[in-house]
This record gives sequence, structure tokens and C-alpha cells, in this order.
Amino acid sequence: KPVDVTDRAEMIKIIKSSLGTKFMKGWNDLACGIALDAVNCVHIDNTSGGFKEIDIKRYAKVEKVPGGSIEMSEILDGVMINKDVTHTGMKRRIENPRIVMLDCNLEYKKGESQTNMEFMQETDFRKILQLEENYIKEICDDIIALKPDLVLTEKGVSDLAQHFLLKAGISAIRRLRKSDMNRVARAVGGQIVHRTEELKDSDVGTECGLFEIKKFGDEYFTFLTKCKKPKACTILLRGASKDVLMEVERNLQDAMNVARNVMIDPFLVPGEEQ
Repeated sequence: KPVDVTDRAEMIKIIKSSLGTKFMKGWNDLACGIALDAVNCVHIDNTSGGFKEIDIKRYAKVEKVPGGSIEMSEILDGVMINKDVTHTGMKRRIENPRIVMLDCNLEYKKGESQTNMEFMQETDFRKILQLEENYIKEICDDIIALKPDLVLTEKGVSDLAQHFLLKAGISAIRRLRKSDMNRVARAVGGQIVHRTEELKDSDVGTECGLFEIKKFGDEYFTFLTKCKKPKACTILLRGASKDVLMEVERNLQDAMNVARNVMIDPFLVPGEEQ
């Protein structure tokens, strides 16, 4: 029997069949809605190339935050990361931010091998420090030229770089995981750049509607939400304890896999209803 994957009610009925005997049974509608929305979000259908990609493992990340009730769980139209800005003076809420994503250090490169320097006079040491400062200023000027509001990098950000970025009114977040960065790039548009000299305007992510940082318990979380056409999403799970959240996540993974399988191969074998 063919299945109409655009019919939300029918899809939810199919997904419900996978949750009937599980812990999430009491929150069936919530779990099925989240699972279906997540799969629809990461679904890329290339009709001309004749292939479908639904990578829920990489692009539908489940974030578990203890506290609150299960009803508070939701799917975000964007990405959430367990990070805070590097400097307390930086903005923690920006609407329609321009986002630059980097895979390079915003600090002075240390040599691969051990380096010995001999200084004959005091001014020589100052020169070396000046060179380091100039290098960091050049990197920051490359970034500032694009007028971004937010800089994300997979590596470190030195105190001096933070100073230059803060002066330009730019927020910075450092040491993101590679997998998180890939999801951000899919959600906000733009490209991850490996050297600041190569930055172009087309690399800037502009499809995010809101950047804000929220605090749950003692931890800060970065939210990049209200994205226009996100192809990656985050499922935010709330619950009483870690054990409850682990169980909810397992149930949700089952539900998402059911939705994914039906979308890839939209057929069902009808069984006899009891």
C-alpha cells in the first residue's frame, strides 16, 4: 500500500505504531510531531539527481537538558550549542545576525618544532611582541571587513583577538566541535572557511533570524534559531533526570527512524487490525 508522505495525519499514525508500548506512550502526539518535523527538516530531495538524503544522525542533534517537564521538549528551527561567548562584554542577543564560520586559530601560531630566540637588546623582544600583535590584528581586520555580528571558530581565540572583535561589536564563540559547525553551516547558510584571507561575502551565513544565549541551571547554551530554510535542526529534550532523558531519546530515535524509512520507501504492508 503506497503512503502519501505529505499527509501529516497519516505519517503520525504510522510513527505512533512504533511508540505504542514504550515510555513515551503518554506523550505520543508530542514525540511523533517532533520526529516528523525533524525528518522533514533534514530531508533533501534532489529530484534531478534522483537521490534522497535524510541524515538524522548527523543533522538532527538531540540535546538533553535535565530539569523541567517532558512537555517542554521541542524542536528548534535551527541549532543549539552548549557554549557561551568568549568575553563577558560581547552581545548575547542579536536579531538577523551575519555569521562567519572559521576553522582556524584567532591567536598567534606557535611553531611546530622548538624555537630558540636570542635577544641582544631589550628592543628586540618588543619587536617580536609587536609582530605577534600585528599578525592578530591582520586576522581580525580580515574578519571585521565583512561586518559580521557573530564569529564561530573550531579553534581558540586569544585575548587580543577578543579585544579587537569586542571593539568592532562582534560576538565570538570558540572551540566548537566539527559536527556542530557542520550543522550550523547547514542551518544558517554560508561556508566554513579555513583561512581568514580567503573570506568572501558569500561565505557569511545570513539565514539565521535570532542568535541568543540562554542559561539552563549552571550552563549557558547558544541558540541560532528562526532560520529561513534550515537543513539541520536540534531537538531540545527536557525531563526530570538524566535516566528519563536517555529513555526519551531512545524512543525518539525509534520514531525518527520510522519516519525516515517511510519517506525513503513510502510503502506499508497492511496488517490485520485487532
